[in-house]
Amino acid sequence: MAEALRILLVDDHPVVRRGLRAMFDDRPDMTVVAEAADGQAALDVLAGTEVDIVLMDLQMPTGMDGVTATRRITADGGPPVLVLTTYDSDADILTAVEAGATGYMLKDAPPEELCQAVWLAASGQTALAPGVAARLLGHLRRPQPALSPREVEILQLLAQGLSNRALSKALFISEATVKTHLVHIYDKLGVDNRTAAITTALQRGIIRPR
Repeated sequence: MAEALRILLVDDHPVVRRGLRAMFDDRPDMTVVAEAADGQAALDVLAGTEVDIVLMDLQMPTGMDGVTATRRITADGGPPVLVLTTYDSDADILTAVEAGATGYMLKDAPPEELCQAVWLAASGQTALAPGVAARLLGHLRRPQPALSPREVEILQLLAQGLSNRALSKALFISEATVKTHLVHIYDKLGVDNRTAAITTALQRGIIRPR
């Protein structure tokens, strides 16, 4: 029999990691070789452990987030990263894909579907949850100009109530640059103020509710 697929679980919730470990370790073709509670811990594990596939959560508030960790892992030529999260907004999906994630699955996926995605991602193939694939296709087919990652980031911060000054400090850019970004965002969304921009972005799934 072929050697079992070596999995690294990265999630800040111990209960989630425990459930995933039990599911994978119950299979003869998969084994969890390590766990990590945040992105930095995952990088530390990879420095000394042979891993075939990383299952990466996105939101880990107490440490390095999943997107940053994914970007670091892929930049260093590490194993494929399969994002496993509860979020399916355009912002999350596009950011993860741009960071180098090989696949994107949701935590409520059926076990067999998730295991198949793990094998696909480990072999370098793209593995997307059906809803995620539909969102990506919809994003590509939309006639309106696509928002850049920076514009999506600004929209997400706008939804948190940040002022132009707060935005400039958070992103280390000038207020004039923030205003320029806002003009482009309004134009692309077909709106003329920040409230309408936030509402439209939420309705289209570009950003997620806070």
